Amino acid sequence: MNETAPDPPSLAINLHSSGAHPPLQNGDSDSLRSLCTSLHSQITAFLQEDVQTETLRAVQAQTKKSLAIIQQALDRYSLPSLSLSYNGGKDCLVLLILYLSLLPTHPSLPSALPAIYIPPSHPFDSVTAFTLSSAQKYHLQLDIHSGDDGNPQMAGKGKGGAAMKEAFAQYLGRNPGVEAIFVGTRRTDPHGGMLSGEGFDVTDGGWPRFMRVHPVIEWHYVEVWAFLRHLKIPYCELYDQGYTSLGGTNDTHPNPMLKVEGPDGEVRYRPAYELEEDREERLGRDW
Repeated sequence: MNETAPDPPSLAINLHSSGAHPPLQNGDSDSLRSLCTSLHSQITAFLQEDVQTETLRAVQAQTKKSLAIIQQALDRYSLPSLSLSYNGGKDCLVLLILYLSLLPTHPSLPSALPAIYIPPSHPFDSVTAFTLSSAQKYHLQLDIHSGDDGNPQMAGKGKGGAAMKEAFAQYLGRNPGVEAIFVGTRRTDPHGGMLSGEGFDVTDGGWPRFMRVHPVIEWHYVEVWAFLRHLKIPYCELYDQGYTSLGGTNDTHPNPMLKVEGPDGEVRYRPAYELEEDREERLGRDW
C-alpha cells in the first residue's frame, strides 16, 4: 500500500530555515475531530480483531503499550504544551496515527496540532513532498527548521547534533509553551538504547530542556511495517524502492540486504517491508 506524493500543497507551516512565514490555516477543529474519530474507530477495530499471525498479535500488544504512554502524556500535559517531531518516516507515522486516535473527545481540539520538522541538509524531494502532504492530511501545523539529520535523539553526539540542538532551541524559543515533544525513536535507533522503557526522558547533554515522549520505543522493525500495511496507512514511496531508513541524499542508499540482481545484470531492490532484522535496518545509511 502506498501513494505517490503530489507537489507539496498549502498547509499550516512556519519555515525557519530561511526566515519565518506566518502559519497558514489548515482546516478547522471539526475536521480534525472527524479525522481523529475515524482513526480511533480504526485502531479500536484492529485491537479487537482476531488476527492470525504472531507478528500482528505482537503489534496489538505494542499498540496498547504505546497508547498508554500517549495517554499518560495527555494526562500530564495540556494539548497546547505538547508537540510532535515529524519527518514523514515510518516510525513517527505510526506514532502520529496512534496520537490522533486518542483525541476525538478532547475538549479543546485546535484546528491543527503543533509539530516540528527538521529536514536533513540534503533532503529527498519525495520525502519532503510526503512529509508536507501527510502533514496536511493529518492536520499538523509544521514548524520547519534547518538541521543536518532527522533524528531528535542525536543530542550532539553524532553527525548534525549541533544543528539539531540549535533547531530545537529555536523552535522552543518561538514556542515557549511547549513542554513535551513526541518522538518516534525506537530502541534500535542510534542512542535509543539509552532511553528509558517508561516512554519519558528529559533532554540532557546541554540540549534545550523539554520532555521527550517516545511511545514506540520498544517496537521492532517488522512490527512497524505490519501496523502500517495492515491498517493500509500510506507511506513515503522511497520505502518501496528499498530504502529502510531515511536520511539525506548524501548519506542514504537502498538497503543492500534487499538488493536483487537479475540474470541480465539488472539491479533492483525489494520493498522495505520485506526486511526482517532490526540490526539490518540502517545498512543503507552512512552513519
